[in-house]
Amino acid sequence: MNRRVLAWTIGATVAAFSTGCHGGSVSTKTTVAPSAKPVVRDASQEELLEKYNQIAQGVKTVNATVELKPTAGSKYSGVIEEYHEVKAFLLAARPAEIRMIGQAPVVGTTVFDMTSDGETFRVWIPSKNKFLTGQVAAERASNKPIENLRPQHLLDALLWPEIRKEEAVLFEESNDDTARSYVLTVLRGGYHTEILRKIWFDRADLEVSRLQSYGPKGVLLSDVHLSDWQPLGPAPVDPAQPAAPGGGVSAFPRAIRIDRPHDDYRLDLQITKVTLNVEIPADRFKLDQPAGSELVRVGENEGDKAQ
Repeated sequence: MNRRVLAWTIGATVAAFSTGCHGGSVSTKTTVAPSAKPVVRDASQEELLEKYNQIAQGVKTVNATVELKPTAGSKYSGVIEEYHEVKAFLLAARPAEIRMIGQAPVVGTTVFDMTSDGETFRVWIPSKNKFLTGQVAAERASNKPIENLRPQHLLDALLWPEIRKEEAVLFEESNDDTARSYVLTVLRGGYHTEILRKIWFDRADLEVSRLQSYGPKGVLLSDVHLSDWQPLGPAPVDPAQPAAPGGGVSAFPRAIRIDRPHDDYRLDLQITKVTLNVEIPADRFKLDQPAGSELVRVGENEGDKAQ
């Protein structure tokens, strides 16, 4: 008797879900057209490591023209300040040379000129007639987030560090409503194992879509999103210089967003022109203090923070 009651209950429940309590359906079924189904590609950890290192080893220099839009603050700090978009010229060369010159739209006047060699940064701000310099390792957060912008912060997005064979790497899948990804997590050794960085690959095309860099104790230093990967055109030929090797790099992202959560600012870069692996003279990275400008040595005394 109990078995007959149980069978009747199950049958009634299935019928209720099929027809609905009031005669209507409680579910809908949508068939996705084959052409609209997202592409999900498969790859092994070894394949992704090789793909990443091919770019990390292949990109020696970057010469780019970008549209740059800074955003300072966040909802967590209570104030969000968006700045006007500026045109910027960007140079980068291994191991850690970078320079960026920003110009105001239309008039073309210089808004900032900044450079870094991995040890010392220099920033020239003509509108304030100030020349800032300091040690990269000794930088401190300013009360004004936009003043935390440093040229070396762009290196994470442009010149990637190679993943060495002796480094421990974890491999995982990540799925959400918008995308499916593979993630490589590089670990930092020592007494306590920590995350050094994470590299995300979009499984739609297996291109790198995100780069996260971590400091000690799991602090997220940089969160870089990359998209709109496009093929690279042929490098310009200079008769006086030997042809630069391609390094196996055939594409480069045209949209880059750099989040610095602890510096409380974000940079959105839209690359309009880029050339890789063309020799850049050393003097292009040199930035001297203009005559008559005010010198500010960042991080050397408490007065710098107030200023």
